Amino acid sequence: MPSIYKSVTSNALKEMTAFSDYPFPDHFPNYLHNSKVMEYIRMYVKHFHLKKHIQFLVCSVRKHSDFSSTGQWDVVVEVEGKQKSFVFDGVMVCTGLYTNPFLPLQNFPGIKRFKGQYMHSGEYKTPEEFRGKKIIVVGIGNSGIDLAIELSHVVAQVFLSTRQVAWIWNQVWDNGMPMDTVLFTRFNSVVNRFYPTFLINKWAVDKLNLQFNHDIYGLLPQHSHHSSFADDLPNHIISGRVLIKPNIGEFTETLAIFEDGTEEDLDVVIFATGYTFYFPFLGNDSTVLDSQCSMFKFVFPPQQEKPTLAFIGILQPSQWAIRVFKGLNKLPSMSVMMDEIASEAGVKPNLFSLFLRDPKLFKEVFFGPCTPYQYRLQGPGKWAGAQGAILTQKKCIIKPLRTRILIRNQPLYSVLFWLKIVCSALLLFVLTLVIIKG
Repeated sequence: MPSIYKSVTSNALKEMTAFSDYPFPDHFPNYLHNSKVMEYIRMYVKHFHLKKHIQFLVCSVRKHSDFSSTGQWDVVVEVEGKQKSFVFDGVMVCTGLYTNPFLPLQNFPGIKRFKGQYMHSGEYKTPEEFRGKKIIVVGIGNSGIDLAIELSHVVAQVFLSTRQVAWIWNQVWDNGMPMDTVLFTRFNSVVNRFYPTFLINKWAVDKLNLQFNHDIYGLLPQHSHHSSFADDLPNHIISGRVLIKPNIGEFTETLAIFEDGTEEDLDVVIFATGYTFYFPFLGNDSTVLDSQCSMFKFVFPPQQEKPTLAFIGILQPSQWAIRVFKGLNKLPSMSVMMDEIASEAGVKPNLFSLFLRDPKLFKEVFFGPCTPYQYRLQGPGKWAGAQGAILTQKKCIIKPLRTRILIRNQPLYSVLFWLKIVCSALLLFVLTLVIIKG
């Protein structure tokens, strides 16, 4: 079963993570506590009357006897202690990645003789049991940073150890807006296609170092593009509540000895070292999923005779990923990747048509955040409420921030709005000419 700590909050904007046909309530915070996410899921289930279709424990998923011709699956579930069998035409695995903790103890010599407590971050729930202790968190992913910051308020000292450092991004971006709304837009996607990569990278580095100098704080990546979200981390480093340390070389009974030769006396070690794939219900059938968990587009196992098994929400390291890390292959922007998938599904918005038919909607689709509602404007699964959800998404982002309302006069449209409209018109005109000449 997945496990989360009580304070965990989503690091993705609510408008970007909403189901494409069911927006979050507009009064919900932009970055949601896990209880709010759960509340939203329950609302979704109730709204679409889904509970009667849900079986809460899947025991096994196996190929049907005539799979090669039908592509069907035998699925066994447990209901009130009794097993039931079903035959399905297709199976989507949506269990995610956070079920099987990865605990690489073999990489930490001496950990077995360490007399203090050690655990995986998946076991962590609240900071109270660690009050007054000296703790080291291993790993600088989002969870590792979250735990280090939360623990720093009750423990004697927190150390954050990392082999590879990371770029630290703020969720609160320019003008106090959520980062997702500023960066993940179709306009930025178009700009990225024509702008040299080294200049984009320089802009990002300068922007992140403007928040705090990663070199001074011991967090400057040399050959890594790993990123984490942590608005509060620099404040905790500068106040000494979190101390950044290099990778641990070895443990003694009471100490952690780091690769730079320094050492610290510790009570608790928390390994925030991630998770591994875990699909026990599929068995060990290599004809279903190979040992490398190979998946086309991270969705379809390529060795399937019939493409009736899909994995949703799965990311995996691979030779391709390594080439991307090394800069040998370049990924398109988030919007381009989403558009490629949307084109396959037949739901990609027609920007030129939108510009001619509904300039106001075009403005939100092109310049606003690339939210899921855009993929309900047309094609399979078209939703009548998609336009309204897109046009009101900015209000939904601002509303939970305005708990104290200021009364002031504002122009109906800003100069920036008209400038963007003119720029987009010129851009579409140029693109049209390119297409015609091509």
